[in-house]
Amino acid sequence: MTETVTAPLTGKALLQKVKELSHLPRREKARRCGYYTVGKNNQTRVNLADFFEAVLAAKGTPLSAEGTKDGRGREPTYRVSVHKNGQIVIGATYTEKMGLKPGDEFEIKLGYKHIHLIQIDSDRNGSVETDEEDF
Repeated sequence: MTETVTAPLTGKALLQKVKELSHLPRREKARRCGYYTVGKNNQTRVNLADFFEAVLAAKGTPLSAEGTKDGRGREPTYRVSVHKNGQIVIGATYTEKMGLKPGDEFEIKLGYKHIHLIQIDSDRNGSVETDEEDF
């Protein structure tokens, strides 16, 4: 079993420490910021992936958005397959992310190798394009 010896830095504290350690190699920066585990025989393993993800999140660019998993714990892939009945299901994870509600309508425009879904603005008469998604 491995244990983390110290709590990893996050947010502004992480960015400040990375700046202070700019002269060191990236593995040493990660280790000194707490992104390592100590396993059997006291071997230290640096967790670079977690370190890089934390740095990006601290800069406002998280790699994985929290709360975007579907009900079965899967990450959204932004890929769909045509089902045997010819239908394409987008799924609740995506519609929730866009803030869609039951009854929202879309105009479908077919392209050569793409489908455009254009949300119809229900507050006005007629269809007004407000958002466009490629699938």
